[in-house]
Amino acid sequence: MAKANEPADKEAKKAAKLARKQASKERRKQLWQAFQMQRKEDKRLVPYMVGIFVLAVAIAVGVGLWLGQVWFTIPLGIMAGLLGGFILFGRRVQKTVFTKAEGQPGAAGWALGNMRGTWRIKQAVVGTTHLDAVHRVIGKPGVILVGEGNPNRTQGLLNQEKKKISRVVGSTPIYVVLVGNDEGQVELSKLEKHLNKLPKNIDGKQVDALEARLDALNTRKGGAALPKGPMPQGAKVRNIQRAARRR
Repeated sequence: MAKANEPADKEAKKAAKLARKQASKERRKQLWQAFQMQRKEDKRLVPYMVGIFVLAVAIAVGVGLWLGQVWFTIPLGIMAGLLGGFILFGRRVQKTVFTKAEGQPGAAGWALGNMRGTWRIKQAVVGTTHLDAVHRVIGKPGVILVGEGNPNRTQGLLNQEKKKISRVVGSTPIYVVLVGNDEGQVELSKLEKHLNKLPKNIDGKQVDALEARLDALNTRKGGAALPKGPMPQGAKVRNIQRAARRR
């Protein structure tokens, strides 16, 4: 029986190997395309990447001379320089994407959808025909309502949604965030950082129960028939960063 399965196992392994090779090729292609696009828009990218690489190697050489093991530290410096260049590349791509996304309808929803972690996100739970929207985020801080659009209209939506869900969340904290560049608002590029800084008030089981109660509330009330807005240009930044980390 085992011998009869050997050809099938070999074929499966061969197919898996080919799939991995293809995926790796696609990641390299994606990284190269992203680098070329970013290089054309960001004239400082290449000089900065080269500078980080040279600095890392120089430090490694200096440490090696001090320790008397320069041939051991140089490879470490090269690896550190390449890693530093990749990190810089990812951050500058992210900055470019967020700059282009600011002010576009649906940009906050897109940013929330790309956050790392175990956040439970429901985009556009309420909104207007002008594409003002309130997005609901559930996590260990509690419930976070994130609004985007015209501040006057959006603030009213946020207040209404907070009042509605406060009836079912009990003592769970409800945070309200308005995305924008004015005083008291949170910039789009800093939205994820802002949410991660909120205090942890509930555990994972409470998050699950809270999500179920709020989903049931939305089902009874009827969902928001609202366009979620276009995905900002260059919105594949997370894919690019994941690919860079895999390299």
